[in-house]
Amino acid sequence: MRDPRFDILFEAVQIGPHTARNRFYQTPHCNGMGNLRPQAHAAMRGVKAEGGWAVVNTEHCSVHPSGDLMPEVLQMLWDDGDIPPLALMVDAVHEHGSLAGVQLAYPAYYNANRLTRDVPLGPMDRPVSGHHPIQVRAMDKQDIRNLLGWWKAAANRARKAGFDILNVDANFSTIAFQFLSPRNQRTDEYGGSLKNRIRLLKELIEVTREGGSDQCAVSVRLIVDELFGNLGLRAPDEGIEAIGMLAELPDLWDLVIGTWADDSPTSRFAPENDHEPFMVGVKAVTTKPVIGVGRFTSPDTMASLIRRGVLDMIGAARPSIADPFLPKKIEEGRYEDIRECIGCNICVSSHFAMTNLRCTQNPTMGEEWRRGWHPERIAPKKQDKSVLVVGGGPAGLECARALGERGYRVTLAERETKLGGRVTLEGELPGLREWLRVRDWRVTQLNKLANVEVYVGSELTAADVAEFDPDHVVIATGSHWRADGIGRASHLPLKMATAMRVFTPDDIMRGVSPKGRITVYDDDHYYMGSVIAEKLALEGNDVTLITPASDVSSFSINTLENIRVARRLFDRNVKMITHSSLVEGKKDTVLVGDVRTGARAEYSADALVLVTSRLPNSQLFHTVSSHYGHTEGNPKVSRIGDCNAPAAIYAAVYSGHRFAEEFDVDTPLLRRERIDLIKSGAIADC
Repeated sequence: MRDPRFDILFEAVQIGPHTARNRFYQTPHCNGMGNLRPQAHAAMRGVKAEGGWAVVNTEHCSVHPSGDLMPEVLQMLWDDGDIPPLALMVDAVHEHGSLAGVQLAYPAYYNANRLTRDVPLGPMDRPVSGHHPIQVRAMDKQDIRNLLGWWKAAANRARKAGFDILNVDANFSTIAFQFLSPRNQRTDEYGGSLKNRIRLLKELIEVTREGGSDQCAVSVRLIVDELFGNLGLRAPDEGIEAIGMLAELPDLWDLVIGTWADDSPTSRFAPENDHEPFMVGVKAVTTKPVIGVGRFTSPDTMASLIRRGVLDMIGAARPSIADPFLPKKIEEGRYEDIRECIGCNICVSSHFAMTNLRCTQNPTMGEEWRRGWHPERIAPKKQDKSVLVVGGGPAGLECARALGERGYRVTLAERETKLGGRVTLEGELPGLREWLRVRDWRVTQLNKLANVEVYVGSELTAADVAEFDPDHVVIATGSHWRADGIGRASHLPLKMATAMRVFTPDDIMRGVSPKGRITVYDDDHYYMGSVIAEKLALEGNDVTLITPASDVSSFSINTLENIRVARRLFDRNVKMITHSSLVEGKKDTVLVGDVRTGARAEYSADALVLVTSRLPNSQLFHTVSSHYGHTEGNPKVSRIGDCNAPAAIYAAVYSGHRFAEEFDVDTPLLRRERIDLIKSGAIADC
């Protein structure tokens, strides 16, 4: 039974001609599947609807070839051939009684049209963003008329595909917002005053309404504050005024802030509900439903926003990825079962990798169609077998949990006195506290399984494993950071003077506190180098971070936090040196070489922390494997997670889950979406 305080979240909401069954709204989000993998995309969105999201939207859907974002994997409605793939998603969402929305969009300044080679169009003549040697051409009146025609045609196709809600995207990189922005320098009726700058958005809403007829609701996704200071649209001023000018024209307002990085900050830099200050005042200028986001995972926060009149619906992208069944779990009062988003943004990195969506908390995400996985259901056991899992880190915890859900007899042994492995250690680093949710959710679920026994403070030997006499052994003993400097930039151990004090992240996380001038050498390029540098700086040290990459924590560009990382280090007085690989650690200096020119430089250092690469803790695996051999009747021995191949936490969780899904399965499912060639030799439209 759910708490009556949350009943308000399950009230119906009228959106134009349609009724949303509750207040949960999955906002548009990228996923790396899109138009290239439509069956995978449809299955993923369908699971969201099954999980209780009343409205489920697509990602960015281009309305015309001159708005081409390739190689990014998104959606498109350029012609009628694009209708069937999107109709798959509509059907999957409708199957579970939810409304399907499409995010109609036309990019500006962000697209070089690398596939179509059409000339990019925008409000003004200027280069496209990034480093493409291409410029945008300023739209003339005929271009604008053409755009309105393209948009109406796409809206009509969306209606034919069965969509209930047509979203006019006025997000940061889209044509509607670039016209609306105060940086629009046009001098005609589409520039200057706010009334002029909002004209195109108004016209796009109108043609969307015409294309969708009376069958479709029309929503607007709008930036209410650019976070661009006096040069941008600001919530207290033109942001609210713009909404007021078009207040009743759409059927729903879906509000965001700033760029994608601003709208989806990681938990390292922003808490839940950080957008609320920008939403205050919007409800005073429109009677239409208002949606906002804020990485919502707490039912109390959600209900409070509705009750206080800040929002009408709870928008979510990342929380709906971490737990597609979040609404249903709140509805059923199963709050402890909510798989809370940790705000790591590894989901976002899937978009930049142009491959199936992935999630640290939810290893089934992106695998619904391809592998047949489901976030809440797993096939029962095939035989009555016992499994010993050695290691209670992210891989071991997920493996034991999922095997237990299948009904196997599972014993989980962890040598430390706390479960969680690397998650427990890393969760104590600056800004990573919410990552402990990876451990805590799985421990909560394990405690519900009578067929799973958990032992902590138990470091097993090969003899101990034999004494358990399991049918199968899974080794999940993790990995450790190297102390020899081998990584991406160096394939051989680096020369180190005996007087140089050398540490690894394991040392720092386990309480070692070097003092003085400390160099952190980051050849890992994700978060570890910067959080270690931040921790040491907070302890009062003079810290220098050196990396061979062109950016500090360069992979964090893909998690939308690279700029924030650099700013945080700057605020902590950490000196940052890029394009420099470590050559040698001397007595009280480090010698580095410029990776471009080979020029050498020395920097003072009392201690050196090497963040380069990791080695699997695989000794027990090899010992146990050797002990049992491969004779008939002996238990099989497997290794998972970092013990198999060190990677990010999401990969360890996935590894543990995959083992459990495929255990005792003769032929694991792996579907691929292929291009279909018809008899004439032409490629089919879908």
